[in-house]
Amino acid sequence: MGLFDFAREAGKSLRGGNDDKVEASELAEALRAQGVTIANGQITVRGGDTVSITGQADSQREKELAILILGNTKGVAHVEDNITVVQRQAPQPQAAQPAQAAQPGQAPQQAQAAEPPATFYTVKSGDTLSKISQQFLGSANRYNEIFEANRPMLKDPDEIYPGQTLRIPKSTMH
Repeated sequence: MGLFDFAREAGKSLRGGNDDKVEASELAEALRAQGVTIANGQITVRGGDTVSITGQADSQREKELAILILGNTKGVAHVEDNITVVQRQAPQPQAAQPAQAAQPGQAPQQAQAAEPPATFYTVKSGDTLSKISQQFLGSANRYNEIFEANRPMLKDPDEIYPGQTLRIPKSTMH
């Protein structure tokens, strides 16, 4: 939960042209179009450039993508995050026969560990995913990890722009 700052003039316009006015319904549609789902989600726009979002995400990644999609929209300068991550335990397979039950001494299956929050990075003029990867991951060849962490927001690893904010997952950082 927190307030994230973005480059108001950077990003994709939801209306085309130079119109950078944002409306909650258009922002919600932008999330849906990217396949991002926030359960019980509610988006409000205050002061013309501050977006507030509430609801529940199934993962840290889903939460961060929602924040980035909203923030990387032309006309949005701030995103107030009130999304909670609801960790759902993966369903346990039912034993078909008693012989498949856990044996004494075996550890029970654990719920999946929560993903740590990612680092957000704002693209600067001259940046490439390879350059960013070198800085954060220690190798330019690991650029695809950043690309994959930002799908579906990114469609092509060569199409990033100054002012755009990307997520750098901590699980891949050195």
